[in-house]
Amino acid sequence: MADLFQGAALPDVTTTVQKQDTAPEFYTNYLQDIANLGQSAVQQGGVAGFSPLQQQAFQMAPNLAFSGTGSLGQASQMITGAGGTAAPEIVQGYMNPYTSNVVDEMGRLTQRNINENVLPALNGAAVGTGQFGSRRQQQVTGQTLRDIQSDLLGKQYQALSGGYDTATKNAQTDLARQLSSGQALTQLGQEQFQTGTGGLNALYNLGAKQQDLGQKSLDYPMLAAQNYAKLLSGANIPTGSIQQTVAPGTQNQFGVSPLAQIGSLGSILYSLYSGDPTAAANTATAGGKPVPKAEGGAVLMADGGMAEDVMPSNAAYHDGQGNYYNEHGYLVG
Repeated sequence: MADLFQGAALPDVTTTVQKQDTAPEFYTNYLQDIANLGQSAVQQGGVAGFSPLQQQAFQMAPNLAFSGTGSLGQASQMITGAGGTAAPEIVQGYMNPYTSNVVDEMGRLTQRNINENVLPALNGAAVGTGQFGSRRQQQVTGQTLRDIQSDLLGKQYQALSGGYDTATKNAQTDLARQLSSGQALTQLGQEQFQTGTGGLNALYNLGAKQQDLGQKSLDYPMLAAQNYAKLLSGANIPTGSIQQTVAPGTQNQFGVSPLAQIGSLGSILYSLYSGDPTAAANTATAGGKPVPKAEGGAVLMADGGMAEDVMPSNAAYHDGQGNYYNEHGYLVG
């Protein structure tokens, strides 16, 4: 509650407080360095591209991926041929040379022997016995030729039988060799494929190591920045704070009292009357003691005389306008 000496309390207001923590300059510089290093690391980093060895492996892959297909194709033909052919089907191919070179030659040689040796001998014998041209000569000649032919056929059959057995064995041997060759070519094709793809894998793996080294080179700036950021990790950094209060007023503050307002008015009046020649004094007395002025100005009567004879004894303050107040600021007299 306001009175003469105390103004009315100001209304409660909301106070805004801005508080900012502060760190030592060396630490803020350190944090700025970390930020700069991190930004530079991001700009320098990236993903490493394929190495030259990897690129070479990629270029060779289309050819080497199908290495051995030629050998495998030949092997397939040979194995299919050997597996789908029976020995009797190809025996005749082995018999033809044997028949012409052995069996037919046996007949030719036998016929030659008949013409050159047997018939002349039979004719000579018939002439010697006087039976040349006789029926007896014909019978002897026929029996001799029959025996020679029978012997020849027997020998030819025997030769053909042996030749067939030999031809069958040869055919089987050739089929087995063809099958074995096909299997060998199959193995060769597989080895060629493994060699080709193995070489590609070796190139790619070595290239991957080169790529990994390149990636580590790109990652190093960021790793260095991270290690730098850990240097003061866990350190006790002294910090302070700056607090700023922004408000038109705070709680429990008061406005200007009425007495202070009156004093201000008295100062104005004093400045007006201080130069008046009719003002004999700037103070008055009450009961033989001086009475203070209420912020300046002389105590005057209405007609301009002094107020010593009419001032109340309990007056403590006056306002220069004939009004008197006690020590509590209340009007008296």
